[in-house]
Amino acid sequence: AAVLLGNAEAGKQAGLKPRAKIRAFANIGSEPAMMLTGPVDVTKKVLERSGMKLSDIDLFELNEAFASVVLRYIQAFDIDSDKINVCGGAIAMGHPLGATGAMILGTVLDELERTGKSTALVTLCIGGGMGTATIIERV
Repeated sequence: AAVLLGNAEAGKQAGLKPRAKIRAFANIGSEPAMMLTGPVDVTKKVLERSGMKLSDIDLFELNEAFASVVLRYIQAFDIDSDKINVCGGAIAMGHPLGATGAMILGTVLDELERTGKSTALVTLCIGGGMGTATIIERV
């Protein structure tokens, strides 16, 4: 899995067409003994940073290191499960350490393009007590 980041000028020089832009990004520290709660807290932060609401997000891709991560997320935000991990999530696709973020970002971007939807929120819990989230918008 690979993700190329750059500005419009660099992409143009390389002859590449952008697929999405990053609307917002956030990292947080969370309870290290219970690392599974990071996605909930970091989602609040990234939404605040972006000025967006949950209702502005078309798809959610959560790294489900464990099924309880997604269940806790649904419980915390009362999100329709039909918008979360629509391609099966990490339990179905795998969890290649070091590449998981790129893998799930690419998966949800493919799904945005396939369905004609616009925005996605990608989040991961990280061992040792962290959470990270990125909101992307298809271009």
